[in-house]
Amino acid sequence: MTLTPSKINSFLIFKLPSAYLCGVRTKVLNKDTCVVKVRHRWINQNPFKSMFWAVQGMAAELSTGALVMLKIAESGKKISMLVLGNQSSFTKKATGKIVFTCHDGHVIQEAIDKTIATGEGQTFWMTSVGVNEDGVEVSSFKFEWSVRVKN
Repeated sequence: MTLTPSKINSFLIFKLPSAYLCGVRTKVLNKDTCVVKVRHRWINQNPFKSMFWAVQGMAAELSTGALVMLKIAESGKKISMLVLGNQSSFTKKATGKIVFTCHDGHVIQEAIDKTIATGEGQTFWMTSVGVNEDGVEVSSFKFEWSVRVKN
């Protein structure tokens, strides 16, 4: 099965309904890049009239996780994936449409190839940067992922 943005968005309805209700949507998914957008709305705001940090985190994590899912699907192997840690920084109030982009597809491929070859779990870091409609960075997230071939 080929993963597409619409399949990822359908997946959200059933597996991550809070992300779907908050407006998190995948727009682009290819071998190197994933783009996820979310618009500041009443349902995802904080008391300071900007987007709640956790909603930004959901969108950022999806931009990395969708790439991991794509690479696993392309491998044809049964591989588990798990977030081990994350770091984030916030530089501007998130209002309007925020777009999170991850360009780390190449990092995943190396880890998947190594876990298939060795059978050992592999960890790697991926970065997703959120920008507003003016192209100004509002937040940056780093996620530490682990992949391992299932027995």
